[in-house]
Amino acid sequence: MKKTTGMDRATTRNWRPATRAVRGGTWRSEHGETSEALFLSSGFTYDDAQTVADRFAGDAQGMTYSRLQNPTVAMLEERIALLEGAEACRAQASGMAAMTAALLCQLSAGDHCVAARAAFGSCRWLVDHLLPRFGIETTVIDSADDAQWEAAIRPNTKVFFFETPANPTLDIVDLRHVCDVAQAHGITTVVDNAFATSALQRPMDFGADVVAYSATKLMDGQGRVLAGAICGSEQWINDVLLPFQRNTGPNISPFNAWVVMKGLETLELRAMRQSENAIALGAFLEPRINAAGGRMLHPGLASHPRHELAKAQMRATGPIFAFDVSSRERAFAILDALQLIDISNNIGDARSLMCHPASTTHAGMESQDREEMGVTEGLLRINVGLEDIEDLKEDLDAALRAAGI
Repeated sequence: MKKTTGMDRATTRNWRPATRAVRGGTWRSEHGETSEALFLSSGFTYDDAQTVADRFAGDAQGMTYSRLQNPTVAMLEERIALLEGAEACRAQASGMAAMTAALLCQLSAGDHCVAARAAFGSCRWLVDHLLPRFGIETTVIDSADDAQWEAAIRPNTKVFFFETPANPTLDIVDLRHVCDVAQAHGITTVVDNAFATSALQRPMDFGADVVAYSATKLMDGQGRVLAGAICGSEQWINDVLLPFQRNTGPNISPFNAWVVMKGLETLELRAMRQSENAIALGAFLEPRINAAGGRMLHPGLASHPRHELAKAQMRATGPIFAFDVSSRERAFAILDALQLIDISNNIGDARSLMCHPASTTHAGMESQDREEMGVTEGLLRINVGLEDIEDLKEDLDAALRAAGI
């Protein structure tokens, strides 16, 4: 591979996903390093004044300032765009920086946004509290009810915003249906794809306009850094997102970009194996949970109301699922009895993690809103890692017995 081959779309568009994940976006310096270089620099120098003037005017390619571009960050952005099937990508400092930028860069006072009810707690805060502060109207709907999307449209509706699978209730949105409705009305779809990533699901293949990520999760996969990303058409990225990002500064650090780029090399391997483990663990738990009067929320199992849809639009259903054990006391008893699985509110990690969303990721929401979206006091969310599945079964078996299940 030549020094700039990874940035050459004429070549990389012919590569298959596994090759793109390892080599896409790679740009080697004159030293010919094998691993991508880490450019820890806030700014850049120039040989003459006209060069910098041309770059700032957009008449010449090249670096100007790391809030605008950085060689390491640019490599990550190109790799994510290739994997996503997008024309362009801009990396962000965190997942919530990505969600915030993806919405605020295109919404103004007087606009209207339709959003899914089931969502990460901070995403709901954006919809319920931040957008209205700026005079942006919002409507929250049951995203699994296809008819509600079109019914919620107003003359000033500009954006559909949702995640699928949803955090933490694992609601599945019909991507093709919702994107078709949006396109018919000139509405931009913004899809949070963090639970799946491009390794398991590519929303743009179903007509999505913008795909946003917490790259902190599966993309990194090791619980090391915060990162985010936004993918879209080159025109949308340059004309809509970039002016917002350039002037507000939600930029990722070069080091964090480099770490995520290394994580992408093994993303598909991890995501597929963790999905297999999650199905096996869910099938193991389901009879016990049901017998105790609880419920399983796992799109990889036939009991999920949108199991067939999940299979149709995802390569695998991911490492994350949830189950309800009817009360906070039972949920806490299970968490306290764990010996192998960590109590943690992160997801996408190669380690198995479990949390109680009502008291962690969704604690900032009103209790009524939590209940409406299905985040009950007995709900537990688990991220299934790469450990031996039998060890995970044994740990949860003992934890359930300690809680009287």
